Amino acid sequence: MSERSTRRGFASRPGDAENWIKAPEANARRSEDTSAFSARLTIDVTPALRGRIKVAAFRRGITVADMLRDLLSREFPADPGESS
Repeated sequence: MSERSTRRGFASRPGDAENWIKAPEANARRSEDTSAFSARLTIDVTPALRGRIKVAAFRRGITVADMLRDLLSREFPADPGESS
């Protein structure tokens, strides 16, 4: 019983950290411009609204973050004279 399992756990460390850090993003489904997203936005919503948002994203087959990014991009388009 005191023997440690050889099975890798959920939060196990990678064997070769350098290659793991330099590895390309695993989520290829996102668009190429997602590297531009470097700021986190936090908003307060009711639990009911949060649930509706999550259900809508699930039904569309996308993540909540991707759905909200698209919504915000449509609502607030980039100004042609503004640098990103």
